[in-house]
Amino acid sequence: MGKLDERVAIVTGGAQGIGKAIADALAAEGATVVIADINGEGAEAAAPAGGAGILADMAQEEQVKSLVAETVKRYGRLDIAVNAAAIVPFKAWDDIDFAEWRRIMAVNLDGTFLLTHYAQTPMREAGYGRIINIASNVVVAGTPNLAHYVASKGGVFGFTRAAARELGKYGITVNSVAPGLTASEGVLASPHAEAFDFVQMLQAIPRRGEPSDIAPTVAFLASEEARWVTGQMIVVDGGHTHN
Repeated sequence: MGKLDERVAIVTGGAQGIGKAIADALAAEGATVVIADINGEGAEAAAPAGGAGILADMAQEEQVKSLVAETVKRYGRLDIAVNAAAIVPFKAWDDIDFAEWRRIMAVNLDGTFLLTHYAQTPMREAGYGRIINIASNVVVAGTPNLAHYVASKGGVFGFTRAAARELGKYGITVNSVAPGLTASEGVLASPHAEAFDFVQMLQAIPRRGEPSDIAPTVAFLASEEARWVTGQMIVVDGGHTHN
């Protein structure tokens, strides 16, 4: 028996990295998991047994609406929504223009709003829901070369607090998880990969964070055990920062 038996979950950005680790952790606890990703083939390949992979750009309202509708049509319910899709840029402040700012906000913040907006309907009808938004410890660290990303993830945390207030009366909890620098495929292929040695010196646990380090906290927040936890940001970064 798993903690999430008979639950249905959507995990965005689940084709690789932290999103995939979260999808696998939820499935291991018994959930049926739908992975949504802009990489449709990757989503299908990463989908746990019994679940599905769906192509979806989280910045496009109609695609997010269809994602939720298709999930409910296939499985009859939606209990858990995890907003893990994000663009992690590396760009100096002087190089960020408004188009770049909007590109990051569209996926990281607009996408979080859109899935929450459409997922809340079946959750409210059922009187039960778990929404988990992936923020970042950059919210408290103010990491350089990431101003638009820091702003988007700060928005995710603020939105989490507000949505928790709005949805609690319907039996829906809304929480956020803030990973630190994590050895996902996207990070390792970017200039952020050069920061691991420095960051490890600042952590209480001096090793690289892995996607599998983040997923158990999300699985807890998705479970009945977390029924009295809402509106929170749990930092999962090996003791690098605190909030």
